[in-house]
Amino acid sequence: MIDIGVNLTSARFDKDRDDVVMRAQQAGVTAILLTGTDLESSPHAAALATQYPDYAYATAGVHPHDAKSVDDLSLPTIRELAKQPQVVAIGECGLDFNRDFSPRPQQEAVFEAHLRLAAELNMPVFLHCRDAHERFMAILTPWLTKLPGAVLHCFTGSEQELRECLEVGLYIGITGWICDERRGEALRAIVPLIPDDRLMIETDAPYLLPRDLKPKPKSSRNEPCYLPHIASEIAVLRQQDTEQLITQSAANTRRLFKL
Repeated sequence: MIDIGVNLTSARFDKDRDDVVMRAQQAGVTAILLTGTDLESSPHAAALATQYPDYAYATAGVHPHDAKSVDDLSLPTIRELAKQPQVVAIGECGLDFNRDFSPRPQQEAVFEAHLRLAAELNMPVFLHCRDAHERFMAILTPWLTKLPGAVLHCFTGSEQELRECLEVGLYIGITGWICDERRGEALRAIVPLIPDDRLMIETDAPYLLPRDLKPKPKSSRNEPCYLPHIASEIAVLRQQDTEQLITQSAANTRRLFKL
């Protein structure tokens, strides 16, 4: 199985990164995608990926929270990183109107800049959208015919939003959010609507530790070694065999990112 969202550059992994990767491998995770979220973490993610060849890959981009740090919309740092073979997607990029850590016009300009670069380089995009669906779709949709593909990671939207994302051909990344019977109830109900060939799985580690893990870990830090638990919960919700779900989602991931 492949974890498409691991924030391995997080300081919460500083003391034991190698152990985290080893635990993931022992748990049956066959590849991980390290998320680049700004102009510092993206080079770090690309460098880290080289330490685990043929196992770790990276994305390069600027999360909407950090859009305010971008002063050159040609994204020279991201463009240079994209030349490296272990960098397989542009992003994380998109819109976040939930926290508004960056002004919305700047978020929109930076999102479009990522899409322009990805289209030019013929690379897939790794997307983020929170409480911004309408503007997100308005900006993204015209670019989709120019892109080889895109995944909306950590999807937590409504049924209508899911249907609209599927309609334009997006892959959908599902996290341990579905393991939270309080916040994840709405998502649990619509996970079965995702076609087999559009589903990807992820932890978004160190965030979103599955709430229903037993025994409960001492730390609140999520790790890629918990991906089997998330996969099995998704399979239950979709009334699918877990192995079949793992095989299909891994094939989807390899296809989009050309792993």
